Amino acid sequence: MNNNHSLRETAAVALSLLDLTNLKDDCTDAQIVTLCARAQTPFGNSAAICIWPRFVAQARGLLGPEHPVRIATVVNFPAGDMEIADVAAEAREAIADGADEIDLVIPYRALLAGDEQAVIDMVTAVRAECTSPTLLKVILETGELKDVALIQRASELAIDAGADFIKTSTGKVAVNATLETADIMLRAIRHSGRKVGFKPAGGIGSVNEAALYLSLAETIMTPDWAMPSTFRFGASGLLDDILAVLSGGESTTLAAGY
Repeated sequence: MNNNHSLRETAAVALSLLDLTNLKDDCTDAQIVTLCARAQTPFGNSAAICIWPRFVAQARGLLGPEHPVRIATVVNFPAGDMEIADVAAEAREAIADGADEIDLVIPYRALLAGDEQAVIDMVTAVRAECTSPTLLKVILETGELKDVALIQRASELAIDAGADFIKTSTGKVAVNATLETADIMLRAIRHSGRKVGFKPAGGIGSVNEAALYLSLAETIMTPDWAMPSTFRFGASGLLDDILAVLSGGESTTLAAGY
């Protein structure tokens, strides 16, 4: 990705795969208006916006029915410690309000304690609420799981229980998306043989960084694998860098750790 032509191509792809996110605790109605507007750029739309459940009805009113920008929301978020019935109800209400996609946090602390069934039961219950065409994206909170084998196992459990996507992180903990974690999760998807997508989320702020994830996906899966139905970036700051590159500028330097 050393020349401007390929960098711009990557920026255009990243825009089409972007879940433009505002999950700030103090998010306001006005910020949702701004987010919906920002998701529709002169260079094309982001794949989705990702917002708190309380804003879904407002966003649906702003975007209207059948808008190309999808509305994603979060449940059992961010701690992953709600009761299954409450999470299922949260998902049901969000879908009724107009959500197209549900990003579910697994009970990762239960998994850390050795309780795989808690993950299976949670994902299965929310999967039952997410009838087609609603997508279920399952957040593993890999920065808290830490262990390679546990991240792989969490990926397998989520996929087996019906996830449409597996997602790295909430963006609310110290360690979020990493290339090492992406490698584990993408290999789990490949090994499953199922049509499951991948969403790195948290800490991806530049087109240069996005390019590394897309390159990894291309290596592990196939060159044409990453598309909105199989790959998303969860980010709040990436759009600024995408627009800078598409306007003829340079991507910011890679963040520490890349």
